[in-house]
Amino acid sequence: MSVRLNKHLALLSGLSRRAADSAIADGRVAVNGVQANVGQVISGTETITLDGQLLRAQTLQTILLNKPAGYVVSRNGQGSRTVYDLLPKELHNLKPVGRLDKDSSGLLLLTNDGDLAAQLTHPKYQKIKRYHVTLDHALAPLHRQMIQEYGVQLPDGPSRFTLERLQEGQETAWLVTMHEGRNRQIRRTFSALGYEVVRLCRVQFGNYTLPSNLRVGAYTPV
Repeated sequence: MSVRLNKHLALLSGLSRRAADSAIADGRVAVNGVQANVGQVISGTETITLDGQLLRAQTLQTILLNKPAGYVVSRNGQGSRTVYDLLPKELHNLKPVGRLDKDSSGLLLLTNDGDLAAQLTHPKYQKIKRYHVTLDHALAPLHRQMIQEYGVQLPDGPSRFTLERLQEGQETAWLVTMHEGRNRQIRRTFSALGYEVVRLCRVQFGNYTLPSNLRVGAYTPV
């Protein structure tokens, strides 16, 4: 049975297919000791190396972590605790899908499935993201309208998302729903209108929802 090299490389390395194609084009991949070509088809039994390192078949694995605030989504926290401090060493090969800033909490996916990561993060797939957000003071109706209908202008472009009260009559706690996810976008949007986000917790990313019984700092396979 034949298979495209980029797909096989993605399965072996955890790269996305796009990244696998780039690695092949850059001459970093060899098949049975011979430099590979973009679009190459193989049987799947060949010896594959990436940057001179032999790649071995790995089991695809994805986990959902309930990230606590105060942890950095990085391997090097530069003095801060990282999400890898919450995981056993056998899961340290998994890569985060998207980001949550240090002060944010909630749903974080980590995987070695490059295709899944690409599907969840590429802009063309428009994955829904939902967050529970608490503000330092009540959101004015005019500002809610501005965010939802017109967007708030930020240095990197307009920011627009939908808002629903988490509890009737409560004007500081909101469910934010959006399809994009620029760096600290929610915090910067509210800050531009004079609010501070005191709590931000992601509760949904695409088809994945944060389990209500998953304690903070714990993870579960998905």
